[in-house]
Amino acid sequence: MVKRNNDIADLIEKARKKDQKAFNTLLNTYWSDVYRFQLLKTENEDEAEDITIKTFSKAFDKINLYNESYNFKTWLISISKNIFLDHLRKQRTETISIDKKESEAYKIFDESPSPEDQLIIDQNLAQLLNYLKLLKPHYQEIINLRYFREMSYKEMAEVLNEPIGNIKIKLSRAKKLLAEIIKKSSKS
Repeated sequence: MVKRNNDIADLIEKARKKDQKAFNTLLNTYWSDVYRFQLLKTENEDEAEDITIKTFSKAFDKINLYNESYNFKTWLISISKNIFLDHLRKQRTETISIDKKESEAYKIFDESPSPEDQLIIDQNLAQLLNYLKLLKPHYQEIINLRYFREMSYKEMAEVLNEPIGNIKIKLSRAKKLLAEIIKKSSKS
């Protein structure tokens, strides 16, 4: 693991230039710190992992906003804390339905696809394949493995020889980029 300040600064600079290896190294270096922080907050391994994935995805999308006068780990934890707070707010505002016969409250979970997923689903296959070709090859591959070959995260990790955490973050970024391409083309 890399932890020296000069090494981290170099990795951040490379990540700003979209260097995937730098992203992976930063992810591997700080994953356990962010995950542990979330596990203490959520007390749930699945939630902690989901929020950690969202943290890295958001951090890598916004890496150009990182201010070098702060510690990178502190910046990541700050992003993670905000995502956790958003997660709590969302849980509090879940729709409640009252069954009048038994006077019990039931939570209604929104299982609808995310906006990115919905955009992907709404497009016809031929168009989608054309949009996919606009992504970088590693993003094309990860979407192909997940959605066309219907592989699990574990299978994808084995095929790509990468940790599952990296796979989840890459897939999240690929879906987001694909959704942006679709949005832009629908406005034209």
